[in-house]
Amino acid sequence: MSDTVKAEVDQTYLENPGKEGVENNRLAPAQLMSPDEFAAVEKRLKRKLDIRLMLSIWVIFVMNYLDRNNISAAKVAGIQDSLNLSSTQYATAVALLFAGYVLMQIPSNVFLAHLRPSIYIPTVMAVWGILSALVGAAHNAGGLYALRFLLGFVEAAFYPGALFLISSWYKRSEMGVRSAFLFSGSQLGSAFSGLIGAGITGGLDGARGLESWRWIFIIEGSATVLIAIFALFILPNYPSNTSWLSPEERAVAEWRLISDAGQVDEDNEDWSYGFKMAFKDWRLYVFALTFLCIQVASATSNFFPTVVKTLGFNTVNTLLLTVPPYMLGLVVSIANNWSADRFQNSSFHAIGPMVAAIIGFVVAAATLNTGARYFAMVLMVAGGHGSNAVVLAWTQKTMLRPRIKRASAVAFVNAFGNLAQIFSSYFYPDSSAPRYVIAMAANSAFSLAVIVLALCMRFILLRANKRLERGETTVSEEMRGQSQMEIAGLSEEERVARREGFRYIA
Repeated sequence: MSDTVKAEVDQTYLENPGKEGVENNRLAPAQLMSPDEFAAVEKRLKRKLDIRLMLSIWVIFVMNYLDRNNISAAKVAGIQDSLNLSSTQYATAVALLFAGYVLMQIPSNVFLAHLRPSIYIPTVMAVWGILSALVGAAHNAGGLYALRFLLGFVEAAFYPGALFLISSWYKRSEMGVRSAFLFSGSQLGSAFSGLIGAGITGGLDGARGLESWRWIFIIEGSATVLIAIFALFILPNYPSNTSWLSPEERAVAEWRLISDAGQVDEDNEDWSYGFKMAFKDWRLYVFALTFLCIQVASATSNFFPTVVKTLGFNTVNTLLLTVPPYMLGLVVSIANNWSADRFQNSSFHAIGPMVAAIIGFVVAAATLNTGARYFAMVLMVAGGHGSNAVVLAWTQKTMLRPRIKRASAVAFVNAFGNLAQIFSSYFYPDSSAPRYVIAMAANSAFSLAVIVLALCMRFILLRANKRLERGETTVSEEMRGQSQMEIAGLSEEERVARREGFRYIA
């Protein structure tokens, strides 16, 4: 919504506090505040959310990536030799996690839209921690396959669920940087995987008769279960039912989202309504294809220690050398998404990192010089991950309301995108080392596709905004599905004014 329309409608309400139903209106505490009072409560609310919600899901995502990608550190530590796995069998073990991951994404987010996140997310976290620890007990390829598939099936609940939870609390102008902060947990998790793997390989190999790769799974999985227990008492639910907020803070949390989107985040319709609305919107499929291409470019993460090992260093140093690229990727991702929020632009911020990634892929395939190849690996990781959170946040900013539509959309985009992790797992056979020419060529091609698709979506959304400005269409028609609930304390005219002030972020 434009700032002018928002200010006019807000002032209309503030000047007419005696509206019907205020005593039964849970939004009334926010609607009747002066601008200064509202700003003070909003600041306090966001501080609580940033500490309790963002820090919690960030730590959980670090553990999510540790438990998902520790198999790459385990490969360097000897799992392939210990279980007599061929290169293809190892790739299958990697791919099976994402097969389970893709299957459960959409059902899980539909469940989450109707459940309490403070219970659902920690519960699935504890289960995947147990499954991860059990990988340390695998003795053959079949056992490894089964555990990896189940691990992906359970882990599927977290990332799209966390993104959905963020969008249930933060305005569009706040989602990008927070989505990036969340996604930075993947870089830190990948970096920690190398550090922890190096420490365990150097200090626990042979302890109690177990190879070091088994300790990697046991220790990291056990830590996940412990953190899940604490998360039960920290995570929020939704703005209308989070007990550790005051009534005023809950009202402000809901009212500021209504001011941002012109609609409530809930709906009278059942879950199938929003689900159908999401899949009738063809823009969903453009976002999904864009994210799939990004995931192909980012799939190097599943084999990154193996790729770094081609530089010729020993096992411990190889694992340590995986850390700096991920730490730079963390900084780049947060800075890029902060900029996307600051300038209200998603398309160019999705394109920039892909350009850097392409340079990295080309250099990695073209030279065997150690310094140049390591620099290329830094660009590959930082670039490949830099646009990931941008596109998922952009999806939510576009497929905004109602709640179940947004939940279905982000789950579908993330699930479809992660199909790339299944087939791209076979891009890195041992026989193609050290240049991995096929993988680098495919990564470059898919990165170029991201650039083209982002430009297309920018053009599509800007055209929609122009149609809205000229009055040729309405927000209801452009959004292809909207919340039907009345907004307490607002007349129908005011509700329409808020909705029609909405504009897409391109």
